[in-house]
Amino acid sequence: ITGAAGAIGSAIAETLLAAGCQVALTDLPGENLDNLVRELQAQFENQVIAEPMDVTEVESVRQAFGATIRTWGGVDLVVVNAGVAHVASLAELDVEAFRKLERVNVEGTLLVLAEAARHFKLQQTGGDVVMVSTKNVFSPGAGFGAYSATKAAAHQLARIASLELAPLGVRVNMVAPDAVFSHGGRRSGLWATVGPDRMRARGLDEQGLEEYYRQRNLLKVRVTGEDVARAVMFFATRQTPTTGATIPVDGGLPDATPR
Repeated sequence: ITGAAGAIGSAIAETLLAAGCQVALTDLPGENLDNLVRELQAQFENQVIAEPMDVTEVESVRQAFGATIRTWGGVDLVVVNAGVAHVASLAELDVEAFRKLERVNVEGTLLVLAEAARHFKLQQTGGDVVMVSTKNVFSPGAGFGAYSATKAAAHQLARIASLELAPLGVRVNMVAPDAVFSHGGRRSGLWATVGPDRMRARGLDEQGLEEYYRQRNLLKVRVTGEDVARAVMFFATRQTPTTGATIPVDGGLPDATPR
């Protein structure tokens, strides 16, 4: 799991571990990753390891895959989840800020998909890739162009991977959540970046912003990390013969329905 130390990544990790999977948590080195692996090892013991990884660095991605394979003997499922956000109108968008998102959201996705593809080809045992996309691919937001555009590019890379990896028996699918603010005590790094601007724009506090997102979907539900994790599990458990597909996890947003 890339970006495992965030709200969505940690929820996916817990769900996979509870299902009996052996999980490698990858994220930037530091306290967030260290704390997560300690928490999960206390409950799941030898099922979980942590591998520091920077998705923008080729050698870092290779080393993390290699360490995971040496520990578990191979890779069956890759969850592409790492991502960053930025708030600015197109007229005010600093090109270096855009390039930072492009490196993480696009190049990072490409490097992880490419390394996964190499190992799946060597293993010849099939497998799955699930990318955590976003409703912004289908329904972008004003002031959120850098994120929407780079995640759309990442989503397209995953669709191409579904074409290229199918002959290996590897399925590539996407889940597209709306806002997930936290998982347990772990706050979303993305929403730490985006939230203040969204609150100012709507004259809301943090609780009011979460309620705003709940009220805007058809089902009037709060989208959680567990919801995203269950969508990942649907694909990982191969309940249907599906590849190249997207499951919205947004409570029902007609403008964001894949089409």
